[in-house]
Amino acid sequence: MTSNEMVGASPNRVGGRDRVTGAQEYVADIHFTGELHAKLVKIEESRARIISIDTAKAEQVPGVRLILTPDDLPKPMPRFGPQYQDRPVLAAGIVNYHGEPVAAVAADTKEAAEEAADLVVVEYEVLPEVHTIDAALAPDAPLVQDPSLRPGEPFAHTNVKSEMNYGWGDVASVEGDADYVIEREYEFPMITHFAIEPHGFIAEPVDDGLNVWSTIQHPFQLQKTLSKLLDIPLSKMRVFAPDPGGGFGGKQHPKLEPLVCYLALKTGKPVRLIMSLEETFQAVRRPATRVRVKIGLSNDGDMVFQDIETNYLIGAYVDIADRVAEKSSYLAAGPYRTPTVKIVGRTILSNTTPTTAFRGFGVPQITWARESTLDEAALELGIDCFEIRRRNLAEPGFEFVPGDTPADGDWRQTADKAAELIGWGTPLPEGRGRGIAFGIKSGPTTGLSYSTVRLLADGSAIVFSGTSDMGQGARTVFAQIVAQEMGIPIENVNVIMGDTATVPYDQQTSASRSTVLMGTSIYRACKDVHSKVKAMAARIHETDESDIDVDGGIVRMAGEDLSIMDVVTAGLGALGGEVIGNGEMRKDKVPGHPLAGNAAFFEFNCTAVEAEVDPDTGEIQIVKHVTVGDVGTALNPQQVHGQDDGAAIMGLGHSLMEGLILDEEGRTRNLGAIDYRIPTSKDLPTELISASIENHDGPGPYGVKGVSEGSLLCTAPAVGAAVRDATGLVIRDLPLTPQRVWEAMREQES
Repeated sequence: MTSNEMVGASPNRVGGRDRVTGAQEYVADIHFTGELHAKLVKIEESRARIISIDTAKAEQVPGVRLILTPDDLPKPMPRFGPQYQDRPVLAAGIVNYHGEPVAAVAADTKEAAEEAADLVVVEYEVLPEVHTIDAALAPDAPLVQDPSLRPGEPFAHTNVKSEMNYGWGDVASVEGDADYVIEREYEFPMITHFAIEPHGFIAEPVDDGLNVWSTIQHPFQLQKTLSKLLDIPLSKMRVFAPDPGGGFGGKQHPKLEPLVCYLALKTGKPVRLIMSLEETFQAVRRPATRVRVKIGLSNDGDMVFQDIETNYLIGAYVDIADRVAEKSSYLAAGPYRTPTVKIVGRTILSNTTPTTAFRGFGVPQITWARESTLDEAALELGIDCFEIRRRNLAEPGFEFVPGDTPADGDWRQTADKAAELIGWGTPLPEGRGRGIAFGIKSGPTTGLSYSTVRLLADGSAIVFSGTSDMGQGARTVFAQIVAQEMGIPIENVNVIMGDTATVPYDQQTSASRSTVLMGTSIYRACKDVHSKVKAMAARIHETDESDIDVDGGIVRMAGEDLSIMDVVTAGLGALGGEVIGNGEMRKDKVPGHPLAGNAAFFEFNCTAVEAEVDPDTGEIQIVKHVTVGDVGTALNPQQVHGQDDGAAIMGLGHSLMEGLILDEEGRTRNLGAIDYRIPTSKDLPTELISASIENHDGPGPYGVKGVSEGSLLCTAPAVGAAVRDATGLVIRDLPLTPQRVWEAMREQES
């Protein structure tokens, strides 16, 4: 495939063959001579005071090299985190959630490590715990974190970590102007990421530094965290991040890497910790959320105000949860023209697994509540559920958040396409219903991505990028950009990632930023190559650079068009060599902005669902599922559709079946693939349709916007609305399991 076919094409996926044949090397596939295997020591409690740790029997197991306890770590206990340095390397005197490690074993074999871990005797005192929003907010609730860890925080003597307040206008003063006011409360469960590849970490001492392998999405952030925690210069802290087998946000931030590093430094040997799926469940999750929505409307369905309060149950340590709450709460009122808005978002500590980023970054929770409440309002007012949304939808250029990034697309096109594809308004068989919902998520508000492109003498190219390819297809898109701009086959482009000592800095791989931010950086690196090629052409042809244009692999001069490689071959001459270009994409912080910056773009999505509900069992069959996104330009349509399909199915998971189950003491009861349900091929919609609106109006190369999260933002309210349309039931707690639906139907009958 040649370069002039790259933009809007879907070439074979770069690295795809290795993924499907098993040739790709994941962290778990990496081994070292003399390596040690680590195993975590845990107790079966969600909160307990550690009295003593007896390692005597465990130390007698042949092959055991080290049993690391808090006594072996610096005092005070080293702590880390992307927002707050509150997470201890090992439980610091108190176990704060079910699964928190209290010690770790390093042994010659995995079996020896497991045997020794079972023999470590931990004496402890069970303490009162909180694992629900109500329990955590109770006046007499035990504190999850000691106030001494939260100096200067206004809520330090409560379990509220932070409170965010956004909005415009005064809701109290306009409430009387609304003809109709509705107030509802919706709940969203704890769910886990369930990436196919569990978390894995390896640390290898080298000279006066460390090499670390991790399933991390943000290798440079891990490098900074470990450098600071271990007092090792960045230049001596090398992080390798092989392409992970799925991440979905769960692998964004450091988790157990510091513990593995301490094991390696104390033994002087490479140490590996490859977690089981059950252990991964105890490491990451999405926050459970309760959302109260109050909406005022005119009789015609025009929005007068929105008043939204959101409580996120974030777990024992913050990780990135405050940022999740900030960013999702900021757009809680959705993509609508609402004159007056009040938003309050809270993060609440609990004795549960710490939460982290999750695909959608808090938006699905709020969207479930807002869109479902809007449906209830439309029914009360006798207005079509699609039309009430469409009439309030922000037009292109409208600042739906005053003073911030305006609507960056013609979103009515997206909505109308979804309505058309689902057959909105056409008759349905008995027992079936339709639902439709809108969702919006802010793209990155800050960012920094560097890249290097090397155009070699034989017409091939190497791209150096700090972005991680975790399944979103970044390698392919980056290769497409270079192939397009250099005029070379995509097969001749090699994309290097995942090594902090080799590739230039990238802030992170998240927020659907890869194509827009790193893609722009690579595009600019190509333009840097173009400028050097232009200088070559001017020298060779003895003409002025201003008379030369380089674009899409072609060098144009008066009366003559040459390929870039024609010029480069002549310019490099017999000595050979290469042409090197560097690119940078920087989105700096905006002082005083609640999110540190405005949105680079928005992911806007409309999801429509047709569902059938079995009246005898409560089982929901998704007959037709439509998702339409505003993508700017689909640089690689096949990958866009793949991402949309995957996100839609993930959304169906939290809508219909997923949820972590805790017992009365806050211990997780459904760890692992047997007891935790995710969608399989048997649960897929009978018909799944993904479509895109392309107006080439995005900020990235060739007018692209970010994709991959939009299709799960409003899945739940669309499904809930379809169930209501089919049965008359309004269910406000997810997931919509057959049991929950069946019980609601029986209650309705009685």
